[in-house]
Amino acid sequence: MELFINQIVSGISTGAIYACIGLAIVMIYQAIDHLNFAQGEMATFSTFISWQLMQWGMPYWWAFVITIAFSFVGGIALERVLFRPLAKAPILTNVAGFIALFSIINSCSGLIWDFTIKQFPTPFGDAPFLGSQLISTHQAGMIGVTVLMLIGLYLFFTYTRIGLAMRAAAALPESARLVGINTSWMIALGWGMAAGIGSIAGILIAPVVFLEPNMMLGVLVYGFAAAVLGGLTSPLGAVVGGFLVGIVENLCGTYIPGAGNELKLPIALALIVCVLIVKPAGLLGRPIIKRV
Repeated sequence: MELFINQIVSGISTGAIYACIGLAIVMIYQAIDHLNFAQGEMATFSTFISWQLMQWGMPYWWAFVITIAFSFVGGIALERVLFRPLAKAPILTNVAGFIALFSIINSCSGLIWDFTIKQFPTPFGDAPFLGSQLISTHQAGMIGVTVLMLIGLYLFFTYTRIGLAMRAAAALPESARLVGINTSWMIALGWGMAAGIGSIAGILIAPVVFLEPNMMLGVLVYGFAAAVLGGLTSPLGAVVGGFLVGIVENLCGTYIPGAGNELKLPIALALIVCVLIVKPAGLLGRPIIKRV
C-alpha cells in the first residue's frame, strides 16, 4: 500500500509538469488550430537562459521571473514574425514551420551552451517533505508552483477583460471581431502565455532530468499525450490529462511485469489510445461539429 501511494504522489509531481506542457500546447492549438512541435525546445531554451542568469550570480527567483518575462516576449515575437504570415497557409506549411523552429532552437541551444549535461539548482532541496518518504521537497515545490500558476490562470481568464477577450477570440473568433476584439493580438498573447508556461515547466523539471538541449523531448511526448487525453479544446482537460498521464506512467512502470522505464511511455500511450477509442474528443474536450 505504501508503494502504491508513493507512486501516486510521485506521478502527481511529474504530472504537474506534463500538465504545464499540455496546457501550453492546448493554448496554441486553440489559437491557430495547429500543434506546436517546438514547445519543448522553447521551454528548454528558456531553461538555459535561467541557468545562465544564475551562473552570473542572479538569485533563483529573480532568474525565474525574468525568464518567464523573456519567454512571454519571445513567444509573442515568434507568432508575429513566423506564424502570423502563415495564418492562411496550408496545414503542411505550418507543420514545416514548427519542425524548422524545433530544429533551429535545438541547434541554437547546443551552439550557445553545448550538449554536455548540466546540473540545475532547486530552491526547494531534495530532503523528504515534512519528514515523509513519499515525496521530496522539490516534488512538493513542483506541485505547489504548478497549482499556484493554474489558480492564477483561472483568475486571469475568468475575471480580467483581457482573459475574457482571449477566451472569446479562441472560441468564436468571427463574433469576437464583430464586437471589437483584436483577435490577432489575442493569438499573440496566447503564444506568449504558452511560452511562459512552458518555461515554468522546463525550470521545474530541469533538476530532475538534468539540463541539456534534448531535455524536454520525452516530456513533450507526455505533454502531447496529456493534451490529447484531456481534450485539445479544453485547457482544464489538458491539466487533468497531465496529472492522469503522470500517475498512469508511474503505476505502469511499477506494477506491469517487465515494463521498467523503457516501456512506461508505450504502455501509457496505449492506455490513452484505449480512452480515445471510446471518447475521441478527449475526456473533457468538446466534439467538433462541421456543417456541410
